[in-house]
Amino acid sequence: MNLLNSRINLAALAKEKKDAYQNAEPFPNIVLHDFFNEEILNEIVNEFPDLSKKSEVIQYDNHNEKKLATKGETNFGEMTRLLAHFLNSQPILAFLQELTGIEETLIPDPYFEGGGYHEIKPGGLLKIHADFNKNRLTKLDRRINLLVYLNKEWEESYGGHFELWDKDMTTSRKKILPLFNTVAIFSTTDFSYHGHPNPLTCPPDRSRRSLALYYYSNGRPASEINKGIEEHGTLFKNRVGVKKDIKEEATTGSIIKEFVPPIVIKVLKKILR
Repeated sequence: MNLLNSRINLAALAKEKKDAYQNAEPFPNIVLHDFFNEEILNEIVNEFPDLSKKSEVIQYDNHNEKKLATKGETNFGEMTRLLAHFLNSQPILAFLQELTGIEETLIPDPYFEGGGYHEIKPGGLLKIHADFNKNRLTKLDRRINLLVYLNKEWEESYGGHFELWDKDMTTSRKKILPLFNTVAIFSTTDFSYHGHPNPLTCPPDRSRRSLALYYYSNGRPASEINKGIEEHGTLFKNRVGVKKDIKEEATTGSIIKEFVPPIVIKVLKKILR
């Protein structure tokens, strides 16, 4: 069974697109259309459940993010599981290695930590941010996001654009409508700011659906790290000129980090392991 569009040759595509990917603004990225076998992706759309009615789902509901995401493979349908496993396999890893030019060996995430099905309902959003940089389970460094959009007959007026922002948070340099069989791939660093910052305006019977895969390595270039916060969760960023854009969520962890020297935190982590 060929999961890819029959016209796709991964090795040739990676060589053809690697310069465009690596030199893209505001950070390395690419958008690919009609990447998968349409019949297969139709089945995956049909399998996609209403995540608000499922167990083993993470619900984010705060000022900065209103979305739903699965935990592991629990809610995957048969065809979705097949595609997700393929996206974690050697041919895709080799494709991504060539496309991105990342020197460290890429490693998939069979646990789908933070990945899997993502769904945003009307009014939902995901403010501009840089992603968590370490896998909670493996402690590997997050390097690439691959997003598969599953929204048929999606109109521009519905919103839900995936936006890539410059480092100064002054301008959205790329906006991608989350259309069916569109794939967005980008390199994740502490400075690759992206998101879906404006509330979704689709009809009440629709939602913005996607499948997310993340790829890791053991170590990464120092230039990709925000010194002083070598291990962090999602880093939300204010857009310049947008009032009350993000809200700092005060947590016990953030308060401790603000007042306790980093060396003390490292010692405590070692003791508690």
